[in-house]
Amino acid sequence: MDMKTFKINDAATTQTLGQQLGQIVSAGDVILLDGDLGAGKTTFTKGIALGLGIERNIKSPTFTIIREYKTGRLPLYHMDVYRLEDGGGDELGLDEYFNGNGVCVVEWSQFVASELPKNYLKIAFKRDDSNLDSTNRTISITAIGTHYEGILNQL
Repeated sequence: MDMKTFKINDAATTQTLGQQLGQIVSAGDVILLDGDLGAGKTTFTKGIALGLGIERNIKSPTFTIIREYKTGRLPLYHMDVYRLEDGGGDELGLDEYFNGNGVCVVEWSQFVASELPKNYLKIAFKRDDSNLDSTNRTISITAIGTHYEGILNQL
């Protein structure tokens, strides 16, 4: 298990880091994004989409749970499973996404922990709450599995 930590000072840098990741991911990759509301998960996903060549506006799928974007180098399946806090992830057919031909980005992954594959890239977002106006974030990326260690080493 490898890990890297990035200190981020603004949303643009968060998006740029996501874009770099989007340029090196491959079909079947699973990326978990965890952190408080407003910590930068959707901004990071916008960057991944750009890295995949997806130019559509990326919106948080909080109410739809899964948004599919198929116009890039690879499809992007953006999932926000926050509303599954009380269960129900097993009914979504997540295996089909995780074993499919696209890249899966899962926000609030702890709510579908039993549905997740064995290997993935886990990204934790932490806000600097010492200043209410702060845009400072710490982004910690953990690679679970050899394939994801290779991705992490390229970042």
